[in-house]
Amino acid sequence: MYQFYESDLCRQASDTLILNGKSESTRLAYLRQVRLLSDFYDKSPDLIIEEEIRRYLIHKKTKTGWSASSMRNAHGAFRYFYQKVLDRDWRTLALIKGENERRLPAILSVAEVRRVLDQVTRFHNLAYFVAVYSMGLRLREGLFLQVSDIDSDRNLVHVHRGKGAKDRYVPLPDDTLILLRKYWTTHRNPVWLFPAVGRGETTAPNAEEPMSRSSVQGAFRRARFKAGITKRYVSIHTLRHSYATHLLENGVHIRAIQKYLGHTQLETTMKYLHLTSYGQKESVKRVNAVMRGWKSEND
Repeated sequence: MYQFYESDLCRQASDTLILNGKSESTRLAYLRQVRLLSDFYDKSPDLIIEEEIRRYLIHKKTKTGWSASSMRNAHGAFRYFYQKVLDRDWRTLALIKGENERRLPAILSVAEVRRVLDQVTRFHNLAYFVAVYSMGLRLREGLFLQVSDIDSDRNLVHVHRGKGAKDRYVPLPDDTLILLRKYWTTHRNPVWLFPAVGRGETTAPNAEEPMSRSSVQGAFRRARFKAGITKRYVSIHTLRHSYATHLLENGVHIRAIQKYLGHTQLETTMKYLHLTSYGQKESVKRVNAVMRGWKSEND
């Protein structure tokens, strides 16, 4: 069988993605999609013709039951690979696009967030989860925070490595600052706020890279299970969704939340209006007041 990951073409595509500024997760996801296509036809992807891509995606959509998000991921990967790497301008790639899913994200209440955090056993994981939740960070943004990003005088954190290479400042709550200072004194790494701790938790002071995704993801799954959280699709990213919803419920203006989250479009932030109970009780009271007075014919 053709081994795409071991090919020069894979290395070329990987280098192109890196030079184009794509994130590590996007790079791996795109290469995986091209590898799946290559495995399906058992040949190098540069030998695959436009009609074969069309048949492959139809098969995945109708026979395998790919979701809209999977179709979007494949569309992005193939369009990038064949247009940017192989310089092929195929009409099929312009037509393919997965429809947008309307599924709302899972949300934890403030009490549920605290229940999860109470089950975290290691200080480095607790400090990381508190930072992610209290500042609405993405998983990677939290991992790659550096000591120099903390502006304690203004109670702000400079997020340099945001999605789409966009910088932003987010408010740093007082209690979070106190916790992060306490955690930093346990390792005093000159660069990383959350350095890799190693198996014996002894490498943090001199670590040259942050904690791994898999380590924090595993720690969160264990804490969620111990906390008895049974909601579906709950992950570290749920802390970011919960942050936005809790701010909205407490009266923070949606434009400010958009800025804190780093959303380019307000519409992206607007989805949290569907997740909050803020103002709903008062609205129901007003609806009842307007509609009061109807009587049936038998009254």
